[in-house]
Amino acid sequence: MSIVCTIFLFLLTASSAFASAFPKPAPVTHWSTSETSNSTTASCSATGNPIDDCWRCDKKWKSNRKSLADCAVGFGRDSVGGRAGDFYTVTDSGDEDPLNPSPGTLRYAATQDQPLWIIFDRDMVITLKEDIQVTSYKTIDGRGNNVQIAYGPCLALYQVSNVIIHNIYIHHCVPAKRSLGGYSDGDGISIFESRDVWIDHCTLEKCHDGLIDAVGGSTDITISNNYMLNHNEVMLLGHSDEFVGDRDMRVSIAFNYFGEGLVQRMPRCRHGFFHIVNNIYREWEMYAIGGSANPTIFSQGNVFIASDNQFTKEVTKRESVDGDDEWKEWNWKSEGDEMLNGAFFTPSGNEDSPSYTKMSSMVARPASLLKTTHPSVGVLSCQIDQPC
Repeated sequence: MSIVCTIFLFLLTASSAFASAFPKPAPVTHWSTSETSNSTTASCSATGNPIDDCWRCDKKWKSNRKSLADCAVGFGRDSVGGRAGDFYTVTDSGDEDPLNPSPGTLRYAATQDQPLWIIFDRDMVITLKEDIQVTSYKTIDGRGNNVQIAYGPCLALYQVSNVIIHNIYIHHCVPAKRSLGGYSDGDGISIFESRDVWIDHCTLEKCHDGLIDAVGGSTDITISNNYMLNHNEVMLLGHSDEFVGDRDMRVSIAFNYFGEGLVQRMPRCRHGFFHIVNNIYREWEMYAIGGSANPTIFSQGNVFIASDNQFTKEVTKRESVDGDDEWKEWNWKSEGDEMLNGAFFTPSGNEDSPSYTKMSSMVARPASLLKTTHPSVGVLSCQIDQPC
């Protein structure tokens, strides 16, 4: 069936009643073009989501694909992807020879030296033999088709910049040996020593390692409008406690839906600056937001709905060798978040620290507005000549 990720939130007075009334998105199991999509077919109006309001009401989105590059917000807002390049249409879902990829394949397009805006000529499931190491100035744009990368290694960004990944369903990613040596970890999207990256309106689930990991001094990243589900360690942001190169990492996590079957790391942060804004979290199994090595975390305008398990109500988790005396100095702040069904956020550090001003990457909407709007997340089923 189509991935229908439209989320209806109703304004109720009791938080427990609101939590039980909040519908879960349909599980992602298969696709069918005959079922209802989350395209807007009759009318389109502003939602308050600045990314979607920038482009989704354009009935000519297919002709104006590159206007998407003007719509990013947050720390990854300067990513232009392949805007300056030609369009490249993927016509072949195969991956027979990773060292000498065939023209027409995703690997061939994504590893070219020049900027490219990569689109697809039809629905396809791409099963890779090894991960694709996407080069700089690329956009991978799945709008208008059901494009899945699944059942093999998936995507890697290694020492690159200006990459946009949009409207791709990434799932069941596994580790594999690389032709030139080494192994991939089995991440959905792995980001290493890269910057100016934007991941938007993707659906990710059931990968071997992380759904999205960013390490090795990567920075200026926006992760937005994604639907994540059915996974243990969701996002790792920061290589290790000892790797101080991640002190300059800046990541915005905005308008995502952290759904059913997620356990932990939404995200797990080290060292850098993390603006977590206007996301919806539902029933994490261990914790939602965690970290070590003194990251600065600003949680703003999110909705946290805890499960009924009394032992998993806390949103936050710290890992500190020296215990409370150390982490109590870390700047972790919750501002305007809604805590439902007993959820709670443990703040620390200086609530008025100038670091929060430094890391405010975008304007947060009040969490209460999430009850009266109908945000959509994950892969969109865009129809030609209709608002997406």
